[in-house]
Amino acid sequence: MATFVDILKKEFPQLDAELLQYVTDVLEGGHSDFESENDVFEAVGEILQDVSGDTKDDDDIRDVCLRLYRTMCLEDNHAPSKSQVLLQSPIQLNQISDHYDVDPQIVNVLLMKKGQTSSVNVKKLEKAEAKLKAKLEKRTERDTHKPSGPLVMDEASASQAASKKENRIENSGKNKSYDIRIDNFDVSFGERVLLTGAELHLAAGRRYGLVGRNGLGKTTLLKMLASRSLRVPSHISILHVEQEVAGDDTPALQSVLECDFLRESLLQEEKALNAKISSGMGDGTESTRLSEIYSKLEEIEADKAPARASVILAGLGFKHSMQQQMTKEFSGGWRMRLALARALFARPDLLLLDEPTNMLDVRAIIWLENYLQTWPSTILVVSHDRNFLNAVATDIVHLHSQRLEGYRGNFESFMKTKEERLKNQQREFEAQQQYREHIQVFIDRFRYNANRAAQVQSKLKLLEKLPELKPVEKESEAVIRFPDGFEKFSPPILQLDEVDFWYSPDRPIFKKFSVSADLDSRICVVGENGAGKSTMLKLLMGELSPVQGIRHAHRNLKIGYFSQHHVDQLDLNFSAVELLAKRFPGKTEEEYRHQLGSYGISGELAVRPVASLSGGQKSRVAFAQMTILCPNFYILDEPTNHLDMETIEALGRALNKFRGGLILVSHDERFIRIVCKELWVCENGGVTRIDGGFDEYRDILQEQFRKEGFL
Repeated sequence: MATFVDILKKEFPQLDAELLQYVTDVLEGGHSDFESENDVFEAVGEILQDVSGDTKDDDDIRDVCLRLYRTMCLEDNHAPSKSQVLLQSPIQLNQISDHYDVDPQIVNVLLMKKGQTSSVNVKKLEKAEAKLKAKLEKRTERDTHKPSGPLVMDEASASQAASKKENRIENSGKNKSYDIRIDNFDVSFGERVLLTGAELHLAAGRRYGLVGRNGLGKTTLLKMLASRSLRVPSHISILHVEQEVAGDDTPALQSVLECDFLRESLLQEEKALNAKISSGMGDGTESTRLSEIYSKLEEIEADKAPARASVILAGLGFKHSMQQQMTKEFSGGWRMRLALARALFARPDLLLLDEPTNMLDVRAIIWLENYLQTWPSTILVVSHDRNFLNAVATDIVHLHSQRLEGYRGNFESFMKTKEERLKNQQREFEAQQQYREHIQVFIDRFRYNANRAAQVQSKLKLLEKLPELKPVEKESEAVIRFPDGFEKFSPPILQLDEVDFWYSPDRPIFKKFSVSADLDSRICVVGENGAGKSTMLKLLMGELSPVQGIRHAHRNLKIGYFSQHHVDQLDLNFSAVELLAKRFPGKTEEEYRHQLGSYGISGELAVRPVASLSGGQKSRVAFAQMTILCPNFYILDEPTNHLDMETIEALGRALNKFRGGLILVSHDERFIRIVCKELWVCENGGVTRIDGGFDEYRDILQEQFRKEGFL
């Protein structure tokens, strides 16, 4: 492939060495900045015209510039040729103009060097350089002042070492095992290394819980598996429940049934064959093929598919009427449930779930726990719900220190085993340190004793052969602190009395319901999605006004409100420090950093764009915003979504220490047990208090499942 240097030499043989070098430098220096052949012509066209004299006209020069531009574009996708200069570092665009600010006298000296002559007009050379300089300055200024558009995010990538034997087995098609074994792989997100030299072994039919702190790469690992960036045998089908179902005119039940591609294709073929027979256009082979189709449909139990799909949808909260609704009529949360239903119905060989309980209410979570316990193939699920993992997982994969570590058993077994492993590791390390010190004392004592030289040498060799053990690396403790805004008020503090509310009169949400809370309240609100939990919170805060009835709030009440939607509405282009400064101006950067540090957003995390933070880290930023004004009453809507287990525990401890009132909507059973003293169930247009707490509520739901035939 000809380089632009080759083109210049061929088209302009009269171009002397020094001028050729100058033109080459201009073309290479502005290489990444040229957007068309016109840019190339503006940069060097007049110089080339002067060199060519009368041999080439303006069109010829433009044609050469076009060839130069195309050649440079091609070279972007190839290794540099020998005649090109291989740059040792990136070119800074804001320095290019200074780089080519050439003194005309120096240019003249270069041109006349070694007695060579040139017909180049120095003034035109200056003019060409000035044009290039002005163009670059203008572009730099434009880039500096252009409005900020969507933030370009770093991309995840994975690399994996594979042996020739593995490649041979995979390519031969003889691998029939449904076990997954991925050895010696790395995963990165942009420049940040998440996993290095990691191993992941998934035995067919086991259910794995993937756990680890926020921001370490659990979601990224699932994406690498789903995209097959990490090598999963090609005969193993994978489904990753990540995106909501696109809304269209397909009924929800039919949307689930369509996931069984074999059944759908057989039914379509059956329909087409029957149409041929009815129209008399068949050739006589249709009956034979129909028999084969009916046999296959019977084999895969196609007639039972609608019932199975309906049971899955009902378990996830879709009432019978909802199953006939078109998918476009559902909100994003319900479409995510529909995506989960489709995955459960399709039964892939490897099911990847990322925080499946975030989109579900307590009733649906309990149903999903029971359903997955009989799942026939392999599951890898990211979850921070301890009770869910205890019910579902047969194994735990712990992501920490850029590696993966496997444990048999559910989450409680993992915690006990991990604690024992860490104790043993620390004991071994301390014992070895004592042994090393004992040997070192002997070496130091007899180092210069000629009679003990052989023993000293033996001890030195013994030290060298000892394996290098490391002390236990303790993970930093999750930190959350809620400042007290406490002062004694006489109750009632917050009250709804005989309240009616609806968005549409024909669909009332609440009728004549009354609730109250004070500064000692620790209340959890549960209920099915759509029962009105979030609406009740907005009525309590005064964001919505009752159609009838009264809301009463103490005049000194300051409510802090957390919604899972607040996390989604953070401005991704700003850092956490900038977000606080924008919303609460007048404080120093140190004060903003201190506030964020109270929620574990410290160091470089505080100044990174929010877009680059994990879901749990974004939640912490939202907590920092919520508490900066020191509320004395908190209303929290699903605060544990996206938080890791350590942070959920820290949140529970912080709320227990907080001297003020709390109303909480949550589906995390362990968190509810840690924090709440009262349980309210939102149902049937009102609120019912469950005296027996969460245990009684769970028993009620289990009994409902048995009556409905789900268990």
